[in-house]
Amino acid sequence: MSTAEATDPAETILEVNNIEVIYDHVILVLKGVSLTVPRGGIVAILGANGAGKTTTLKAISNLLGAERGDVTKGNIIFKGEEVQSLTPNDLVRRGCIQVMEGRHCFGHLTVEENLLTGAFTRRDSSKIKDDLELVYNYFPRLRERRTSLAGYTSGGEQQMCAIGRALMSKPEMILLDEPSMGLAPQLVEEIFEIVQKLNTQEGVSFLLAEQNTNIALRYATYGYILESGRVVLDGTGEELRENSDVKEFYLGVAGEGRRSFRNVKHYKRRKRWLA
Repeated sequence: MSTAEATDPAETILEVNNIEVIYDHVILVLKGVSLTVPRGGIVAILGANGAGKTTTLKAISNLLGAERGDVTKGNIIFKGEEVQSLTPNDLVRRGCIQVMEGRHCFGHLTVEENLLTGAFTRRDSSKIKDDLELVYNYFPRLRERRTSLAGYTSGGEQQMCAIGRALMSKPEMILLDEPSMGLAPQLVEEIFEIVQKLNTQEGVSFLLAEQNTNIALRYATYGYILESGRVVLDGTGEELRENSDVKEFYLGVAGEGRRSFRNVKHYKRRKRWLA
């Protein structure tokens, strides 16, 4: 039985199996990454800058080609079918969409025009107005700014706009890249609370890449920690929050008190986690 046939789409919406990613036919970035997202789950990919989080998301959403990257080993299964050969548009139509790091709203368009671009791949145009209202219900601030140019809105409003735009494609899963980047703590909390509501009330599954380990593990049902293109640790959100190494290296708390993650040698972490 093939891997695709073995995957149960009723229980697992996404399965990434031992993928390797190479840029420019030379640079090996991902070195055998495997992860699973259960249907209706919130899964976090954690790690420092350069660990391979964004590359993992782009491998899943098939956006690597724009950056001369290729999945050279392994496979990616979404809803029981291999999808690494699909175009990004086809994957969006099947229910998987990525919200890019940095929001990437169209600054010269209004907030509402940005949201409507998210429905570009849909064929049920009669329901788009209802879904726009749904987005405004989750993001009341966007309703207030609907006629404002997106380029003149705040970072938090642009992040809401980017997530709302993704929702307009009627996704079953959203790949969310660094949603906390550049936002004040209160706005970060607000964004993650909305993610949780979309998960519980709309049934949207999330795979999010995040450097803010503390808040990600408060909302994630499961997490994977990446270093140098490899998964070095995984577990439930609660297990990772209580793990002494995660506390020391990512939450900044060790047995003797608070310390800086930047002062800890990389090889020490790897040796302890992989022992």
